[in-house]
Amino acid sequence: MSKADILMTAPMMPVVVDALEKASNLHRLWEHPDRESFLREVGPRIRGVATSTLFGRMDASLFESLPNLEIVSSFGVGYDNVDVAEAAKRGVIVTNTPDVLNDEVADLTLGLLLSTLRKIPQADRYLREGKWLKAPFPLSPTLRERKIGIVGLGRIGKAIAKRLEGFGVSISYHGRTRQEDVAYTYHPTLVGMAEACDVLIVITPGGAGTKHLINADVLKALGPTGVLINVARGSVVDEQALIDALKSGTILTAGLDVYDDEPRVPQELIDMEHVVLLPHIASGSVHTRNAMGQLVADNLIAWFNGKGPLTPVAETPYTKA
Repeated sequence: MSKADILMTAPMMPVVVDALEKASNLHRLWEHPDRESFLREVGPRIRGVATSTLFGRMDASLFESLPNLEIVSSFGVGYDNVDVAEAAKRGVIVTNTPDVLNDEVADLTLGLLLSTLRKIPQADRYLREGKWLKAPFPLSPTLRERKIGIVGLGRIGKAIAKRLEGFGVSISYHGRTRQEDVAYTYHPTLVGMAEACDVLIVITPGGAGTKHLINADVLKALGPTGVLINVARGSVVDEQALIDALKSGTILTAGLDVYDDEPRVPQELIDMEHVVLLPHIASGSVHTRNAMGQLVADNLIAWFNGKGPLTPVAETPYTKA
């Protein structure tokens, strides 16, 4: 690989930094207080970018500062932090880090579902606070005989469904189209699936197309025994509608790993004893995050070695000449 100039927009894991330092001329955007001056000087030399949600959204203004950009390698399976339409317009390839995190996210999703239904965090606090000495912990809801609806049956959704099969629950899904090779029940409308199920697991991509997909109507259809699990993006759920539904008993409870304005979580959610809240850790193991970081670097290294990107996103497909 020739020593291409690569811009890293925010601090990333050592596995990414070490690989790119060896293979390229690596520039760290966050180290320059006068970002505009730095980009005026270095921007025209930049051919690749390594980015993540820590930077925020990579939009047209940054693309404009990088006129010779060829590829953006984004950390995470979701890539709504990159304006892919702008990238496509400029002929810039965008890559993400799919597959390497499927199992980790699916495992965490099942853990969050069980924690939410069986009140595992609440039981832990109950014991630590000495309350068990006075009375047994109250009985919890159950996963038994639950009907689970998966919102977004992609690669991670399928990994979740496979794990759910072992619990003997009913599984259905909603997406833009029916998948002919899938045996689970398909619901063409989200409200229809919510009416038929009592658990919704949200694992659809974020972005404008899915903003507030889970709204007040969907929550009402889910009903008073309903449970919402969100391991997708915070933007997919109308957060205020969810808070209102939890307060009023429109749904039973929720388990959330993502929020609309991370890391700021509404105090109204924090104050609710009957919900389970996690700090966006679905892929957060050392093993999986290292694999994701390695793929960020490998996409850039492969590109500048003339091998093409490893995991280009659908909006910026790569066709080898």
